[in-house]
Amino acid sequence: MTLTASYEHCRRLNARHGRSFYLATLLLPAWKRRHVHALYGFTRHVDDIVDASGETAAGTGGRAAALDEVTLRLGASLAGEEIDDPVLPAFVHTVRSFGIERTDLDAFLRSMRTDLTVTRYATYDDLLVYMEGSAAAIGLMMLPVLETVPGAARQAREPARELGRAFQLTNFLRDVAEDLARGRVYLPQEDLAKFGVTEDDLRGGGRERALRELVAFEAGRARDHYRRALDGVELLTPSSRPCIRAAYDLYGGILDEIAAAGHDVLRARARVPRRRRAAIFARHLLAASAAGRAERRRPAGVR
Repeated sequence: MTLTASYEHCRRLNARHGRSFYLATLLLPAWKRRHVHALYGFTRHVDDIVDASGETAAGTGGRAAALDEVTLRLGASLAGEEIDDPVLPAFVHTVRSFGIERTDLDAFLRSMRTDLTVTRYATYDDLLVYMEGSAAAIGLMMLPVLETVPGAARQAREPARELGRAFQLTNFLRDVAEDLARGRVYLPQEDLAKFGVTEDDLRGGGRERALRELVAFEAGRARDHYRRALDGVELLTPSSRPCIRAAYDLYGGILDEIAAAGHDVLRARARVPRRRRAAIFARHLLAASAAGRAERRRPAGVR
């Protein structure tokens, strides 16, 4: 597969599976956009391997073997070998172009491997360890592509990690039923016990009020991560800020929809209505256009 075709494949993966995030990426300059799609495409590809059903991946052993294969192919591609793969050419080109750290790639792959065997987390601290690779590391991988203002690269790292955690915890709350169908519970066991919620309750078996209180509690944690991430937006180059602000609003909007449903996450999957999504996009479009024009006019080497 050609490099161009690989980037297009990653774009399609993003458009099909990450609609809110994809909408936000449309606010980026085109040259940054394709690299963000490449990062999404690879992480989505690996996530699909981990989440594959037993029938399609011969159970946990088959998924582990497939993950081993992806890891080996990634290493070979990073070493300069030509690999026939729909995702790796674009992903490796992006990794090389921006000097994305191998430690962040390894952290992500480590958390994905955890999903093959770990289905419950005793405490929130345990869940944070998992999210360090599955969410925070992705935020760090994004950072070189988005670019920071001069001298802010180190300062921007923690907000990027926090935003990754915020997005993932939002997804965990939205996808309680879907994750349970895969045999996983990402809500910490100590929190279930604190609110008197059992896994049968997560299947709709009762204690509705207690479950709603638990979800509200975890949503509060997610909002704390969003708040800690917010200052990092101003550390990005102006042409990247509208995208991240839109993503912030779109994912935060999922929490708003969960709250509007009384924190009931079992009856329906929380979605931001199309009209609100369009309004969020439109609100940030003018700033994105202005920042893009300013960036194109700026002399080479000057941010």
